[in-house]
Amino acid sequence: MTSSHSAGPALRVALIGYGKGGAVFHAPLIAATPGLELSAVVTGNAERAAQARRRYPGAEVIGAPEELWRRAADFDLVVVASPNDSHVPLARAALDAGLSVVVDKPLALTAADARGLVADAERRGLVLTAFHNRRWDSDFLTALRLVDEGALGRVHRFESRFDRWRPEAKHTWRDRGERSRGAGLLYDLGSHLVDQAIILFGPVAEVYAELDARREGVRAEDDVFLALTHASGVRSHLWAGALVAQLGPRLRVLGDRAAYTVRGLDGQEERLARGDDPARPGWGEEPAERWGLLGADGGLAPVRSERGDYPAFYAAVRDAVAEGEPVPVEPHEVIHGLEVIEAAAESARTRRAVRLEPAQPR
Repeated sequence: MTSSHSAGPALRVALIGYGKGGAVFHAPLIAATPGLELSAVVTGNAERAAQARRRYPGAEVIGAPEELWRRAADFDLVVVASPNDSHVPLARAALDAGLSVVVDKPLALTAADARGLVADAERRGLVLTAFHNRRWDSDFLTALRLVDEGALGRVHRFESRFDRWRPEAKHTWRDRGERSRGAGLLYDLGSHLVDQAIILFGPVAEVYAELDARREGVRAEDDVFLALTHASGVRSHLWAGALVAQLGPRLRVLGDRAAYTVRGLDGQEERLARGDDPARPGWGEEPAERWGLLGADGGLAPVRSERGDYPAFYAAVRDAVAEGEPVPVEPHEVIHGLEVIEAAAESARTRRAVRLEPAQPR
């Protein structure tokens, strides 16, 4: 992605939340982006506050979001990386304070709430976007290129999964909370799976879902299967599971000329988790042994993976806020993803496929 950033004062960013999302993803990516300054980290957790001070000594640590709203003139952008059920109220408060906002996925827990946020941002002329970072995974970018080039012929099926082997559920809101508050895999990894399918193959016309809680103490789903029928005719089969002792392919795209299969996860999350700097040369490059295979059985060949590029998200956010460039993730795409997630919950409850109304032209 080409940046249009020109030298000027850095945008002052306040990050709300310093759990895994804030500490592993957002803070390092913000800090590595020219033209952005991690000015404040908001957390009421003393241990996390100490961690933030150690890693980002130039950032102020603030105990509660309310102080941000009182001092809104000190900041240009707020990033919401707090628990899922707080995303909408915090994003709305940031917009009310005149601040542009990045919200970690999911943008909201309902499509209606997401539409309300988008309307608020548009009315105020502020930037609002959602952190769907897995649009910049190497495997997804490679699949997108192959589909666009026609290397697979006419695609009829997309299979994508995020498998985990975590037989013991953690004592966290994400593992043991209620889906009504955004817990469980449907809103977590499911948000990424649905988003990638929509970007690859367009709007979804029908949804069938199976959602189960398999592990002891889990109330929201930790075993997810979605079958999507896109308006284009392509079918997407999507899985997310925490009780998968043998992992399946990360993704497989089937066409009438060839297929593309990738095993193993994009390496950017692993590198961020161990503290690597995303500004280092070679970021996002996958070793040859992790490239996917293209072709048909008997004639498979490795395909060089596109470079994964999580830093592109915040570079685009900077340009959207500072220069009016397009946002990296369009809200109307995110709203449609939430419509699919809501339809999946209804499908699992009623045990039937759910039709979606065609998306209205913007």
